[in-house]
Amino acid sequence: MSTDSLAARIQRLEDRTEIVELVIAYAHALDRADRDALAATLTDPVHVDFSEAGMPAADFPRDRFVGFAARALEGWTARQHLSPNHRVVFDGADPDRATCHSYMYAQHYKKDAPGGELYLMRGSYEHDVVRTPDGWRIARITQHVSWLEGNPDAVPA
Repeated sequence: MSTDSLAARIQRLEDRTEIVELVIAYAHALDRADRDALAATLTDPVHVDFSEAGMPAADFPRDRFVGFAARALEGWTARQHLSPNHRVVFDGADPDRATCHSYMYAQHYKKDAPGGELYLMRGSYEHDVVRTPDGWRIARITQHVSWLEGNPDAVPA
């Protein structure tokens, strides 16, 4: 049985729900190409590590990363980023920090693309999040690629 107070346990449940909703909002913003919604999920700056997909880890001004993500995805006819199996791990020393581990199933579709219309990425994410005055925000994104399938060149770079 937890020795935390009822109020602390309820706060932890609320925080977990908000963090999972934040990670899902990130995926939805990518799919809708909604730059404002994507920006609202991130700190400024944000650390992005997509090195397993070929983009070296770096700190980005929020608007620069949002622009990069929008340009990378807007050429696809449709995209769908599924974010299941959320596991939230709170920082034991700082209640305003946590990591949300989730699976990644990113589907990209380009109608009539030579070489194949579909490109799939499968793996996982680590979203390091912080509580801000505006709520929880993603401060660091690490993408782990387990396998790729299909035509990554359906949309020219």
